[in-house]
Amino acid sequence: MPERYTYLMVDALCILFPFVFSFHPKIRFYTQWNYFVLPSICTALFFLVWDILFTKAGVWSFNPSYVVGIYLFGLPIEEYLFFLCIPYACVFTYYCLNLFIQFRKSSKPANIISFILIAYLTATALRYLPQLYTSITFLLLAILLLYLTLIRKVTYMAAFYISFLIILIPFFMSNGLLTGTGLSDPVVSYNNKYNLGVRMMTIPFEDTFYGMLLLLMNVSGFEYLKRRSIMES
Repeated sequence: MPERYTYLMVDALCILFPFVFSFHPKIRFYTQWNYFVLPSICTALFFLVWDILFTKAGVWSFNPSYVVGIYLFGLPIEEYLFFLCIPYACVFTYYCLNLFIQFRKSSKPANIISFILIAYLTATALRYLPQLYTSITFLLLAILLLYLTLIRKVTYMAAFYISFLIILIPFFMSNGLLTGTGLSDPVVSYNNKYNLGVRMMTIPFEDTFYGMLLLLMNVSGFEYLKRRSIMES
């Protein structure tokens, strides 16, 4: 396979099995697409604007050797697909866990985790304000967690945290490849001026929380539309 298809293949492999199993008679995730599409589009637009600005600012960059060469607003087409494929796979995983596991509605343990994260994320962001990838990612995630925990008082955070732990396995595989594991050069390069410089193998530490923010925005929108549909029926 020519190396210019590397990023495209990562996107395709991430969505392939979740999409195929969406039509399994015991899963039928396709019946939930009406709850997934709008939040996914809104979240993707938010992250793409962020992505465009950070790419222009030099926070990160894309290796032209690993993309097909189609660009829009400075981003390779694979990056646009990333914000479709990854959320689909993650929300599919979250949905399946809720389908086959009865999570307790008690939110106390999940709230404790959320408050610990909020405190850590806020303190770290304020401590490293000039590191834009760190500070912006951490502050946005802290604000979202605070909103969902104190204002919305959602009861799905336990299911979310467990889903996220499971998703970390394919996350490290796909993101590891994108950041250079097994390749001569990374697909996505990060300017350490704008992050903590801490790597998990080749993966920037911030990517874990960036991924959590991406997934949580999709899941919260998915759950909101489902709840509203139930209330209106």
